[in-house]
Amino acid sequence: MRKTFIYAAIFAAIFSLASCQDDEVKTENQGGNDEDTELPDWYYTGGKMGTTSVTTQTAFEQPTLVVDESVTMTSAFNRGEQLFEKPFNSNNSGTRHGLGPVYIRTSCQHCHPGYGHGQSQPTGSFRTNDIGNGYLLVVYDPSTNAYVSWLAGMPQTKAVAPFKSPLDETQIQLTWHEYTDSWGNKFPDGETYQLRYPEVSIPKSAIYVANKGYDVGTYEVRLESTIGIYGTGLLDAITDEDLKAQYAQEEKDGYLKNGLNETIFKNGEWVKQYSNTTQGGDGTLYPLRYTYALSRGPLQDAAGANAFWNITNATRSDRRFHYLDAAGTYAKYSSEDPDVQAGFRAYIEQADPEKNHPDWHIQNEDGTYDEQQNIFNYLTSKELDVEVSDQDYIDLMVWHRGLAVPAARNVDDEEVLHGKELFEQLNCTYCHKPSWTTGDDEIRDPARFFTGDKANQLPRYPHQKIWPYTDMIQHKLHMQNDIRTGWCRTTPLWGRGLHQRCTGAEYADRLHDCRARTTLEAIMWHGTSTESDAYEQIEAFRNLSKEDRDAIVKFIDSI
Repeated sequence: MRKTFIYAAIFAAIFSLASCQDDEVKTENQGGNDEDTELPDWYYTGGKMGTTSVTTQTAFEQPTLVVDESVTMTSAFNRGEQLFEKPFNSNNSGTRHGLGPVYIRTSCQHCHPGYGHGQSQPTGSFRTNDIGNGYLLVVYDPSTNAYVSWLAGMPQTKAVAPFKSPLDETQIQLTWHEYTDSWGNKFPDGETYQLRYPEVSIPKSAIYVANKGYDVGTYEVRLESTIGIYGTGLLDAITDEDLKAQYAQEEKDGYLKNGLNETIFKNGEWVKQYSNTTQGGDGTLYPLRYTYALSRGPLQDAAGANAFWNITNATRSDRRFHYLDAAGTYAKYSSEDPDVQAGFRAYIEQADPEKNHPDWHIQNEDGTYDEQQNIFNYLTSKELDVEVSDQDYIDLMVWHRGLAVPAARNVDDEEVLHGKELFEQLNCTYCHKPSWTTGDDEIRDPARFFTGDKANQLPRYPHQKIWPYTDMIQHKLHMQNDIRTGWCRTTPLWGRGLHQRCTGAEYADRLHDCRARTTLEAIMWHGTSTESDAYEQIEAFRNLSKEDRDAIVKFIDSI
């Protein structure tokens, strides 16, 4: 769908690549009358190229000016938007076909309601069909903190018959627990607050391969929610050099009691970087910059590019194989399952009616089909038919890279300005680094898909001063039932104050697992442990007056 898109900047200024500074700009007020207004540079959260003044329920869905001023990009953006919004199906041809044989959700929007952060879910069974449930199950070995090998990294709870789901989600239970911090959930002036955290359980009886006799060993489960998609193209435009300089400065400062994650950066150098050698990549190393766990590098091979494949298991030219567990357990036990064997012939005759893949149709000497071998060959094939066209994938990434960031709100409100000053005085801006300036924004793709003409089709954002309020680095808060490993990348704050308006959520759903129902709760979770990197800041925050605390909250909700 096409949206009304209003920018508080003139197009000539954009193409001169002027830095974000206080400018005399023309905006459109709510009454529809034009007026000249001078706005601070932090109003332009995504820089002049990447900011939208739309703050209604469609604020997260707006294209950047780069997209908006190009007919070609606008068309691609709109097509990509449809791929994000509409469900895939298990048909073998037609629009958005290719779902399965096992999958996580039928559409991207299931996890990103209103294009934003996932919503917290109520106590009870874990229902992935619910729009807004952006939770991903993190199943890991507590002795190593590594993902278990007998489930896909993003575990699948759905399957197309005759296949069976790796996890039976009807047995997965989500429970919320109340939590009381060392301050008794009370400020010195008597104001109280509440804290809660989620716990999720997956019994062994819910695990397909465990029911087939595989020893899954000891495992634990955590929840991680999706984050907003908007502005990720702008974060991609931050240079590797500037990102490394930020790490080096924080390491040199030594202010944070947990230091840096030494598995990623140590002694001024990268220890771990991202590369791709399995989908056409050449192994080039890139700094990690996306996901809570910092598991991905440049945007063109980051979470969205990955999810477009593994959430639905719809193949594309650079990924002609199924997304399954690393240990190969699902393929093995599915191939041995009598129920799967009984239904496989009808399934595969629809998927490959011309028998273009002979190893899916192997027969025994007596003329019967060797379905165990056929199923295994199908599930482990590296030459699956392409279901998502290259153009569809390009369109999806034009849309992904082309989403704008909502402008800051209430930038002339005295309470907001006071909150901004206090936020800086408390040194919250050390981790929630207010601004970055993008570089030349060269399109980089570890998978080597977006090169040449394909790369030229993507929107770019050179030399923009942006205000995401993140240092792009992991820190530790030591919260109850914390994220796997305890290390979590500082989540950008831009636009988060619009979450409820854009998604229709009941709560603000802040932090990695949506445990915080309000911005205040999110702040206080930063100080529930004396080992938290932000403990001293929260201790200072709680000793402010209520008016000062409210001002900080209002500021955070305005950026």
